[in-house]
Amino acid sequence: MTQKIVRAALLASVALAFSAHAEDVVRLGNLKFAHFGAISYIKEIAPTCGIKVEEHVFAKGPDVMQAILAGELDVGAMASEGAISGRANGAPIYVVAGFAKGGARLVARPDAGIKSIKDLKGKRVGVTRGGIHEILLAAELAQNGLTMSDKPGKDVLVVYLGFADLNQALLGKNLDAIMQSEPQSSQAINRGFGVEVMKPYDTPIGAPVRTLVMTENFYNKHRPVAEKFMRCFVEATRNFIETKGLAEKYVRETIFKGQITKEDFSNAIGNAPYTYDVTPQHIQITTDVMNKYGVGKMAKPPLATDWVKTDLLDQAKKSLNVQ
Repeated sequence: MTQKIVRAALLASVALAFSAHAEDVVRLGNLKFAHFGAISYIKEIAPTCGIKVEEHVFAKGPDVMQAILAGELDVGAMASEGAISGRANGAPIYVVAGFAKGGARLVARPDAGIKSIKDLKGKRVGVTRGGIHEILLAAELAQNGLTMSDKPGKDVLVVYLGFADLNQALLGKNLDAIMQSEPQSSQAINRGFGVEVMKPYDTPIGAPVRTLVMTENFYNKHRPVAEKFMRCFVEATRNFIETKGLAEKYVRETIFKGQITKEDFSNAIGNAPYTYDVTPQHIQITTDVMNKYGVGKMAKPPLATDWVKTDLLDQAKKSLNVQ
């Protein structure tokens, strides 16, 4: 009888340990960009944070959002407009941190004669549909009195392509300019088939912040694990910011497998530095600009103060003595 009780107790303790272990797995959605590197690095240090992080890398932000809606992710990294569009259309998410800012650049063909936004009149400009880059392009053109459309008849003819295809189209002289992300814009410049026209940060949005989002379920019902994850995010980001050479080595060798050069990385992060922070004000301004120019389908524009929750971030930064 005693052996049965001991055996039952052992089985119960094993089951409890297994349950606790399973609960401490965090499913993370990410994208393959230089400025998303610290998010990827979280999985490398996750065991020291008492969690296991399963990273799933997607081609574009909307794919991350679809995985969240399907219940396949707990946390996702994406540009702010992707988070805003998702929330506007019912995605049960909170913005819990920012992890990079900037990351956009207007690049033109060297022979296109484009020196400023106003020179885009009559030109073919490539951009990725629905992303922060399209929002910035629309805002820059509008404040310079220019119109845009993917059909003839407006000042600027917009061609929608993926990030990798934008560079190829510029290289092949099928486009006059592109509003591009990093490290692709740095690669275009460093390889000589593109020149910088501007970094589009003089709109009301300023330098756009990339956002870390968390599902409401994970934030509300798995609080201890969410706290561990957020501390791990702050630690990973601090390591990338403060440890010389770590970010470059990890991004170039582990993420891009040697496909980007030292100069590509340096230029990319110079235009998209790592950070921790995001504010409701920034998200609200971005929402308002999206709504103004009709970029991103929003059933109802969300109020930022309802869903930007930085308490976990503030707590994590305080516990790690990060300003």
